[in-house]
Amino acid sequence: MAERPLNVLFLCTHNSARSILAEAVLNHIGQGRFKAFSAGSSPRDNQQPNPLGLRVLQNAGISTEGLRSKSWDEFGKPDSERMDLVITVCDNAAGEVCPYWPGQPATAHWGYADPSEGDGDEAHKLEAFRQTLHAIHRRLGLLINLPSDKLERAMVQQTARDLAGS
Repeated sequence: MAERPLNVLFLCTHNSARSILAEAVLNHIGQGRFKAFSAGSSPRDNQQPNPLGLRVLQNAGISTEGLRSKSWDEFGKPDSERMDLVITVCDNAAGEVCPYWPGQPATAHWGYADPSEGDGDEAHKLEAFRQTLHAIHRRLGLLINLPSDKLERAMVQQTARDLAGS
């Protein structure tokens, strides 16, 4: 693997829950081998990370510093940081036409149910976020423990897609 970290962009529709969780977890456990980012295909005006997601991250000892909701347009510009892997984490974003990504990164879809949906009380919603965080953490744990040869440019797309079944 190259000396620089593998840049991974997590995409969702609003960039307020699942993609934010994935960004924070990978930056927390990535051991300097990975640098995570997140974005949304259509974040709402003044979109902010979901407060329950931030609380679950903080309860797990994962930093929320610098997390913000943003459009995927920030990463499609020619002068943007080059991504090596782009992973959609919600079905809506997976079905959308993505912008051109400089460097033609590998892509994969890892679907997770939206923990912010539902009519339960706050305790139930918090538990949904905790379970989503756990599922994301488990899959990202597999990714970060792959040998370097599985993360080389030619292999990363198939490897990430294989992990979708994990």
